[in-house]
Order: sequence, then C-alpha cells, then structure tokens
Amino acid sequence: MSHTPRSRTVITCTLLVIAVGPAVTSCGDDGHPLSAAPYDAADQISFSGPAGEGKKADPDKPLEVTAEDSDGRITDVTAVDAAGRHLAGELSADGSRWHSTSALAANAHYTVRVSTENEDGRPGRRVLVFDTGKPLTKKRLDVSFGPKAGTYGVGQPITAELSGEVKDAAQRAIVERALKVHSTPAVEGSWHWVNDKELHYRPREYWPVHATIQVTSNLEGIKISDRLWGGTAKPLKLTTGDEVVAVTDASSHHMTVYKNGKEINSIPVTTGKPGFETRNGVKVVLGKEYFVRMRSTSIGIAAGSSESYDLPVYYATRVTWSGEYVHAAPWSVGSQGYANVSHGCTGMSTGNAAWFFQNVREGDVVKVINSYGSTMEPFGNGFGDWNLTWKKWREGSALTAGKPEAPKPEETARLRPAAV
Repeated sequence: MSHTPRSRTVITCTLLVIAVGPAVTSCGDDGHPLSAAPYDAADQISFSGPAGEGKKADPDKPLEVTAEDSDGRITDVTAVDAAGRHLAGELSADGSRWHSTSALAANAHYTVRVSTENEDGRPGRRVLVFDTGKPLTKKRLDVSFGPKAGTYGVGQPITAELSGEVKDAAQRAIVERALKVHSTPAVEGSWHWVNDKELHYRPREYWPVHATIQVTSNLEGIKISDRLWGGTAKPLKLTTGDEVVAVTDASSHHMTVYKNGKEINSIPVTTGKPGFETRNGVKVVLGKEYFVRMRSTSIGIAAGSSESYDLPVYYATRVTWSGEYVHAAPWSVGSQGYANVSHGCTGMSTGNAAWFFQNVREGDVVKVINSYGSTMEPFGNGFGDWNLTWKKWREGSALTAGKPEAPKPEETARLRPAAV
C-alpha cells in the first residue's frame, strides 16, 4: 500500500528556505502505517516569517509553522542554529500551529525539523533551513569573564562583567541562561547578580580539587531587548589546585591551615584590636605582594595621631581590597598567640608569613572566626561570596530566585527508601 497525499496545498514561504525531506515511501512489510518510513510532509505544512524572497530572515520577527491539511497535524518542531542553540516554541493543542516564543538569533543558520501525523497515524517529516540577518540596532552587550586563565584555589568565584546595564528580570534571565559554566568533576552552581553589570558564579560548596572549569557564552546574536542584542565573549578555562583553607581564631590567636582536609600548620597570630577588629567570615586570597608599604592614612587614620603608622611590610597576602592582609609583623611577635594588637590585618612572624606566602595561591580560602568585628561583605571588597547561604545565593539568580532548593546528594541518599 503506497501513501497518497489527501490534498495538495500551495505553500507560501516568506523566508529564504531550503527544504530537505525524505521521499515518499511505502508502508512496512506488516502493512501497518506506523511501521512505514516517514513520508515527505512538504505539502501539509507552511513555514512563515518576515523576510521577502531572496532575503535573510529578520531576527526581530517570530517563526511560525502551520498545518495546512485539516486531516493532519504537527506533532513536534525543533529549531536549532549552527551553534546548537534551541529556539523555544509552543505547539497548539490541536497540532495546527507552532510558533516561536523566544527571539531568533541574528546572523545565524537555522535547521527546523517538523514532525507531522496524518489521519491514519502515519508519521511525516520535513526539514527546513534558513539564515537570519543582522539586527537593525547596533547596540550589543559584550561579556568579559574573570579571573584570567590559570590555576586557582577552590574558593575562587567566576566573574562576568557586562558592557552595559541589564535591569529587567526577564532580560537578566536571557543573559544568565546564555552564560555557561561546566566543571569536571561536575558540581551544582549558580550565577548571582552583584549589580546591573556584574555577575558572580560559585558552586554550592567549594570547587573540587584539581577540577577543570570551562566558561563560555552563547549570548552572541541573541535578542535581549528591542534595542539590545548579545555580543561577544572570550571563553575562559580555569583549573583548581589543592583545597587550602586557613582558619584564624581571633579569640585563641592562632591560625590553622588545612590542605585537602588535613591540618598542615598552626601559626600564632595577632588580629585587629578593639576598634579595628578583623572581619569575621570567609575571604578569598586576592593576590600576593612580597613588599608593601602600609600607611595609616590609607584607612582613614590621620598622620601623627596616636594610631598612625608607616611601615615596610613583607610577605603580604591580600584578602580585601580595602587593605586587609595576612603578613609578616615582626614588631608584634610578643603578642602573637596571646593578644590582638593590629589595625585589622592578621600578623605573624616573618618566618611564618613567608611559609604562608609560599603555600597559598589566589582563590584559596581564609576564614576568620570569633572576632568582634563585622562579617566580610559579600561583594565590593574582595570575594565574600561564600558568606551568603546557598539559599540566599540562589535568590540572586534570575533563573533560580523563588524556586525550591534541590537537596544535597547526601540528603537525597538519606531520604531514599531503604531496600526491602
């Protein structure tokens, strides 16, 4: 039994389209319609768009596929561009029409695969390809990822700097959805909008040791608003080293350094004295400077006052942009391990500071507990990202805000019914 089309409908396509589809074939050996190869459904659908004959499609206009034969229906439509980006769409309940619900990408090559079904339940197929042109507007949103490529500690967040502001929640979702972070081993993570032009990405917990992290953007050519389109972004590749976490207890005046969960050193220290208390919370190493000249005027203490100072400092490991360091403080060795006498930094002997300087890298974690100071700011003074709970962190995402939090893997295992 061969397939005979029920109707021949003239199709008017307003996009420049190259149509590819299987030839009409006979039913399978058992004679059942569903066992046959898909027939060519070109005469049963129309494909509409805003471009004139011989022109590229305007990415500002929607894409629509319509079933022209009342005895058949559309069962599925997939539209994917050459970069692998899927075009979101919606199929009507009766299968008569599919239309895109997100904007086409600009300067893209699309392949549209349409699946149909006739009144006998036999499947049909049609493949259509077309190109989109440039958007009418020239304003675009570029993305710069950070930090620079290299190896970092397990506390290093990923940053994304935008070339313009994005304030609208729906537009933020478009941008965020296009920014991809892939880690090997895989981890659960999320972006967080620091402000209208900056996002940070961190996992639920610290990064795995010796992980490879790939950061890319699919935003180029994507419509964000009527006057803003996605621009370029240079991919970023990072790796992580060992897990190094330094915990300073301001009340016991000691820093304990752990490597991959094992204690490797305990160092007598002094932290901020009353009125200059060291910030509590998790900080991330921002950089290392062998020599820094520290002046009290940089933190608002007037020169010549009782609290003023002007000191040469060695082996300085920076943890905040406002000037908090872990550094050598030979002038306070008598207080290290016993009292807090600094102006906010964590001081130690020159030998211990040199050891610390040599054994930490950017992205390693420095945590302060039991200080009378405030908690490290989440943003703006370094990387205080880890001081937000995972719930609070997800609230800063345009994609996960307000959505229930997934349980941790160990919680999932605990909740799983026991075998019987």
